[in-house]
Amino acid sequence: MSGDRPATLSDAVTLAERTLATTGVDSPRLSAELLAAKAFGLSRLGLIMQAKESPDEAALVEFNALVARRAQGEPAAYILGDKEFFGLNFRVTPDVLIPRPETELVVEAAQRFFQPEAAFRFADFGTGSGALAVALTHEFTAAQGLAIDISPPALSIARQNAQLNGVADRLSFLHADFTRLALAPACLDLAVSNPPYVTEAEYAELSPEVRSFEPRSALVSPEAGLWHLRLLLPVATRALRAGGLFLCELGSGQGPAALALVAEQSGFLVNSSILKDYAGLDRILMAVRSSQKCSK
Repeated sequence: MSGDRPATLSDAVTLAERTLATTGVDSPRLSAELLAAKAFGLSRLGLIMQAKESPDEAALVEFNALVARRAQGEPAAYILGDKEFFGLNFRVTPDVLIPRPETELVVEAAQRFFQPEAAFRFADFGTGSGALAVALTHEFTAAQGLAIDISPPALSIARQNAQLNGVADRLSFLHADFTRLALAPACLDLAVSNPPYVTEAEYAELSPEVRSFEPRSALVSPEAGLWHLRLLLPVATRALRAGGLFLCELGSGQGPAALALVAEQSGFLVNSSILKDYAGLDRILMAVRSSQKCSK
């Protein structure tokens, strides 16, 4: 940022907002407020309460440095080092995707299927930051989960988030490629996933904030974005008990193709449907494990 030193905290935030707006980053005002709260050691309410105070010089230097990073397109969540998901705080780094609001629909769907006190076992295939696994374990106080990821750095972040949110005693972590995984048959009551589902064409059109900073391997999937789902379905189906629930996040136009993949599971998954997000777009594939036994 350039120009005269801002006289007040309010001036500093406004100047940062203007700087960010000229660079075209998302939500410049919100970003300016979040970065100011971090640099000045205040809540956003504290920024309002102390809006007319003169900013501390050292904190102002730090604030300007944070704004410069944001102006280069670095996501605010990576700069801040955390992101809220389902009312919980999660540590995030460039090793994991930033949790997004639409993924919360997976947890909400599970809440409609299981009672809060239900004791059940679940697996989160491709856990990343652990957002789904931690949120489910937090919401269902008798549940036990397995968080699976191919990335050791991502699993490290997920473990930290389990500790941070007080559920580490009920979560296990497995370094594995879920597309090649063989869990014990009928060991799960719930299987969830937010797998890669972005097509190559879609990836090319994503904002620079996503393409330049978030892990590509956690976003892009071959075969029109459905390769990971196609390989996950038999893995999850085999691991689910009869009556168990499968929930998987999808791309906004993948509903019909996802249902067709479920139909290829020889009747092992039934009652399949596509749940819409708040914009009315395809978002969650839901299916139930039938009582039919696997051949092996």
